[in-house]
Amino acid sequence: MENQQQEMETKLKYSESGIHPDILKAVKEMGFETMTPIQEQAIPILLEGKDVIGQAQTGTGKTAAFAIPMIQNVDPQLKKPQGIILCPTRELAMQAAEEIRKLTKYMYGIKVLPVYGGQDIGKQIRALSQGVQIIVGTPGRVMDHLRRHTIKTKNIRMIVLDEADEMLNMGFREDIETVLADMPQEHQMALFSATMPQAILDITGTYQKNAVYIKMTPREITVSAIKQAYYRVAKRDKTEALCRLLDYYQPERSLIFCNTKRMVDEITGILKERGYEAEGLHGDLSQGQRDTVMNLFRSGRCAILAATDVAARGIDVSGVDAVFNYDVPEDIEYYVHRIGRTGRAGRKGKAFTLVSGREVFKIRDIERVCHTTIRERKIPAASDIARVKSGKLFAEAMQVMEEKDLSNIRKSIQYAAEENGFSVLDLAAAFMQMKMGDDPKEIQEEKPYFERSRKSGGKGERREKTERGGKGKKPFLPKRTDSKKSNKRR
Repeated sequence: MENQQQEMETKLKYSESGIHPDILKAVKEMGFETMTPIQEQAIPILLEGKDVIGQAQTGTGKTAAFAIPMIQNVDPQLKKPQGIILCPTRELAMQAAEEIRKLTKYMYGIKVLPVYGGQDIGKQIRALSQGVQIIVGTPGRVMDHLRRHTIKTKNIRMIVLDEADEMLNMGFREDIETVLADMPQEHQMALFSATMPQAILDITGTYQKNAVYIKMTPREITVSAIKQAYYRVAKRDKTEALCRLLDYYQPERSLIFCNTKRMVDEITGILKERGYEAEGLHGDLSQGQRDTVMNLFRSGRCAILAATDVAARGIDVSGVDAVFNYDVPEDIEYYVHRIGRTGRAGRKGKAFTLVSGREVFKIRDIERVCHTTIRERKIPAASDIARVKSGKLFAEAMQVMEEKDLSNIRKSIQYAAEENGFSVLDLAAAFMQMKMGDDPKEIQEEKPYFERSRKSGGKGERREKTERGGKGKKPFLPKRTDSKKSNKRR
């Protein structure tokens, strides 16, 4: 494998990359002008016909990185499968197919079809018989079609494995290898994966030829367009802190990540009780329930989606304004995956993490590995929330005043005020209070962990003395009599 890890000082424009004018027209309509780092490196290489191994996390723009070269190499006159993309989940397959449809808007004659389990295979067979050039599907369902000979691979020019590590984690290795073994001798292969375990390297070594290796570092993903911050709060105040951040920043669409299914359900329930449009997503939901939740989130009827890391794998929804880490992830890679849901394709995004106790050390680990800075911030005060809420209500009221005839309502308010002996200003204040709700609870800021550990002694004096072996002081830590006791205490 060749190693391609060069950074470009100036971002490459789509118009400068040799892409077909009809694809450029669609890209421009989608609002994109410059390529993401993975696109800068992968598109030219794939257009040359070379195999590619791309190590890149979710949110780097890799769908377009392999879709644009695939579309450009398709012959619209040939009504046979010419490109196959394998994805780990039906959600990801549907999302990738939709993005490819947008890119092919002006490439007349090119048809794209997602195929996955859970959908009537007869419906898919009928669609395939009408002439489809690009197939996006899950490994199991693609393999089913190959067995039925409803997908023929004779004319396949390019195959892509997207989220390859996740497909292996889900037990699709045998299915993937069955599909790859059925490909014609002369074809191009691209593999994209967040991690590169030995199983991935085995596949690349067997099924690729002189592949170019492209690696996107975490820094390229997390720093560019995502504003990151963390907040120190006690565990008991996390929910209140989350609601306060939602009220202060007022994101139109946001994701909340929890480490457990139970916490997803708990957070979703609390948010609904408080009047937020929220839904939860985790592995215990049926496929029908998952589809319903995702449709609500994509359509904007649900503004907040709480999810576990596993359930969120494959979610690719544009326009996520903010990501909230209710729990600090156990794995640094999960942090990168999480915040990669916002700030996509050069757009700006926000990522907030709620930190309790020793979790602050995990933040330091993330900063070190990702070569980034996550700034500590103060939870907005109750007065800040009141100011933001009132400002929004005033703006909405001003718009109504400009667009509506309020003469009859003014008469009703004036009459009610005179009849009951209060002022119009008092009535306006009452309406405002009804809309704003009760004042948020006060949140006491959690002190840094190392400060709480000292308890007393002023500026760490007690700890310093006991560590030097000072007499007459209670030790800061117990003597280590055996490994089990000391580990338990620590």
